[in-house]
Amino acid sequence: MTLLSIRLGADDLAKARAFYDATFGALGIPACQTPAEYPIVMYKLPDGPNFVLGPARDGNPVTHANGGTILFEARSDDEVKAWHAAAMANGGTCEGQPEPKPQARGAFGAYARDPDGNKLGCYHGLKFG
Repeated sequence: MTLLSIRLGADDLAKARAFYDATFGALGIPACQTPAEYPIVMYKLPDGPNFVLGPARDGNPVTHANGGTILFEARSDDEVKAWHAAAMANGGTCEGQPEPKPQARGAFGAYARDPDGNKLGCYHGLKFG
């Protein structure tokens, strides 16, 4: 089975696009072209699924997951720092400074929330299993 897409809600697509263009840009990932009639922003993650942002389809305000975190992989500690700096400069809030993380031995990471409150992390050297 292959994961095809991750979609997060975004009430303000312009604000979401500015945040994710900057944070994904720090990781070398550009936005994809999407048809004008679809109110979404999309990024193709290398070797992974599409990452999509858009309004809630039921017309209600979006909400973030309580206890949910999406992690992205960086190629270096400096890339983690650049990702976090981009998040802070584009409407994000800090959930963990860029530093070695004791819960992930040998890994360097940072956490931020996007403008809609979704919790994100970026790590270099994180190993699972």
